[in-house]
Amino acid sequence: MTTVSELPSPLTLLPRAQSGDEHAMNHLLNRITPYVARICRSITHDDGADATQEALLAIYRGLGSLREPAAFYGWVRSVTVREAVRTARRYGEECACSQVESRQEANPLDAVHITDVLDRLSAAHRQVLTLRAYGLNEEEMAEVLELPVGTVRSRLFRARRRFQEAWQPTAA
Repeated sequence: MTTVSELPSPLTLLPRAQSGDEHAMNHLLNRITPYVARICRSITHDDGADATQEALLAIYRGLGSLREPAAFYGWVRSVTVREAVRTARRYGEECACSQVESRQEANPLDAVHITDVLDRLSAAHRQVLTLRAYGLNEEEMAEVLELPVGTVRSRLFRARRRFQEAWQPTAA
């Protein structure tokens, strides 16, 4: 049985997968699945598995259109972010806005976990912070989220403020 670490690198598999080698395509998708899943979980939260599946299908379908092998990971990230945002919209996460908790947690270590803080933000705020963490600028985020740049900028400003409030709650 071959483990993931024993497989050839994705850039080695890419030309073979693009030429129709199903075995190479399977190995390529297996190699990038953890990367894709990590991005999807950070954007969609509970629907990460569905988003990962959608992203891998989009990558499979669009791999033939990739012309520059050196751009593979950037292209995969772009496709994955787009599919994760679509999945989040489909499941209505943007409507489910949770309020930032202002009370002090029982265990002070819980307050320092980034995922805990992100959990307390609305889905829209989580999305823009995650997209920023993946290196997208406001214009790229606006394109992915299909929003005006001004809306993205205001969401990003508010998301940063809410994150900071949740990260360092004021002592009562």
